[in-house]
Amino acid sequence: MDRRQFVGLLAATGAGLPAIASKSIKSENQLCVFSKHLQWLEIPEMATTAARLGFQGIDLTVRKGGHVAPERVVADLPKAVQAIRKAGLEVAMIATDIIDAKHPLTEPTLKIASNLGIKYYRMAYLDFDLKIGVAKSLENHRKQIQKLAILNKKYQIHGAYQNHSGNRLGSSVWDLWEVLKDLDPQWTGCQYDIKHAVAEGGMCWGNGLNLLKSHIRCMDMKDFYWTKKEGRWQHQLVPLGEGMVDYKTYLSLLKLYKITGPMSIHYEFPLGGAEVGKQQLTVVKDTVLEAIKKDLETLKQLLTS
Repeated sequence: MDRRQFVGLLAATGAGLPAIASKSIKSENQLCVFSKHLQWLEIPEMATTAARLGFQGIDLTVRKGGHVAPERVVADLPKAVQAIRKAGLEVAMIATDIIDAKHPLTEPTLKIASNLGIKYYRMAYLDFDLKIGVAKSLENHRKQIQKLAILNKKYQIHGAYQNHSGNRLGSSVWDLWEVLKDLDPQWTGCQYDIKHAVAEGGMCWGNGLNLLKSHIRCMDMKDFYWTKKEGRWQHQLVPLGEGMVDYKTYLSLLKLYKITGPMSIHYEFPLGGAEVGKQQLTVVKDTVLEAIKKDLETLKQLLTS
């Protein structure tokens, strides 16, 4: 679409899918934008922009450099939630730096988030200590997450660990299962990222999904393909439906396993700095908004096809 059509689309009430389809999507999978990619907007404008684009919720950054600073969470998170709800949206989940139950900011963050009605938070990451080996590291990670699980239950909020490609806990997905399998999935689980699962799992990513299915309560949505640059194979992030992720199969498996929950769309392909959470863009903002709207509409179509 050209820019004039895009502006008209934003202004139109109920733009996108018919009301019956939108109602169906909202009841099963609340479609959210990861606020990292709107870091160039203050919270009130970020919320109204997301609402105009057609999102139903916000995956809010409550971490260092995010929309809400961790040390300001008690004072600022209620204001952020109020502004987002004023725009007609919900804070479906928050992305945090939480990984240690004993950290002085952990309990205050979980308590205030729960009191505000936020149901899910994403944890930070854990690394393997190669000096003691993967097996011993897994044992230590299991104990660490178990302590967080106690707090999650106490404050009635689900803590989710994202599977992410690389060398950290959760990269291979199977290792994450070893940490989560004995924990109550109502309160502790996985924020499942299909892009990273495919990147690390290749053709067998479905096995990891099957393994973790009982512990998945929220999801990240993005796409990629492998490319070779300067002699090295790398991930090339692309808009939804343009990469290697088999969304048709993935969404059919979510339906088969009855996995529902908020879906956070991530925009990590080149977007003038928005892809990495910059506060200043190197492209006009309409370019970013058009890309964000396009992926949202793509996901809506995939969910209803």
